[in-house]
Amino acid sequence: MGEYELFNEISLLATEQNNPKTREIDISSTEEILRLINEEDKTVPFAVEKEIPNITKAVELIVDAFKKGGRLFYIGAGTSGRLGIVDAAECPPTFGTNPEMVQGIIAGGKEAVFRAQEGAEDNELNGKLVLDEYGIKEPDIVVGIAASGRTPFVKSAINEARRRGIKTIFLATSPVEKVKELGVNADIYICPVVGPEVIAGSTRMKSGTAQKLVLNMLSTASMIKLGKTFGNIMVDLQLTNNKLKERAKKIIMDLCNVDYETAKLALELSGGKVKVALVMLLGNVNKEEAIELLEKSQGFVKIAIKKAKEKDGTNC
Repeated sequence: MGEYELFNEISLLATEQNNPKTREIDISSTEEILRLINEEDKTVPFAVEKEIPNITKAVELIVDAFKKGGRLFYIGAGTSGRLGIVDAAECPPTFGTNPEMVQGIIAGGKEAVFRAQEGAEDNELNGKLVLDEYGIKEPDIVVGIAASGRTPFVKSAINEARRRGIKTIFLATSPVEKVKELGVNADIYICPVVGPEVIAGSTRMKSGTAQKLVLNMLSTASMIKLGKTFGNIMVDLQLTNNKLKERAKKIIMDLCNVDYETAKLALELSGGKVKVALVMLLGNVNKEEAIELLEKSQGFVKIAIKKAKEKDGTNC
């Protein structure tokens, strides 16, 4: 693509437009600047809300991939890439997942997480090569993240993944019609249109917020569908620090209505597994039985407890 063509393409992007509401922001007071930013930020959740049907399809695709032993890969550049890495990094401590299960890939590699490697996003070849570098194949699933919808690194990774038969999701903050015109070929498109940024082209702002909200929804809803929670409480956490160890005891105390020492003992007997401890206490079974019940219940604690009570002949 020549310079003139590239200039025209970028000039027409929704993410590059000027916001008429903030044209005087440079001569506004500090409080006025903050209110302008806040007012624009308020519009983001409504843009995401319109995409819930597509987010629903994406979650179902991700859950299906997980159940088949697949992994989830977020691929992005700049802010988009960093957001994917953050979401991936938070899955193991929050939901007890293997670090391999959800991974983030950023153009320019690990260095780009801490210091911008702006030219890396233009490398289409590297976008394709990461699939081989990470061994991405069916039933893995790839989520491309690019606010503008045109980032060459991300676009090439998504298109190559789909060519290989790997399921793909594309997250952008440009209109879906424009994303398709730019040559993105994905199975599912999630495109919350947030409008021009407070500062033209600064997609770390509203676009970044929208992407963060969507990524939260994708990972959290998928983990819920895999039985990682008991009601609205995360119960598959890894006890990797003292805070999480105490949180685990409190979860057991609250859900099982037991004292601190009982919760501590149950956690020790369960091998540090909150889900197992819950089934042991609420289902009145030993560790081995609890593990077996959880396996038969596909990891859902409530179902495992119900099976334990049915086996015992008591009411649920």
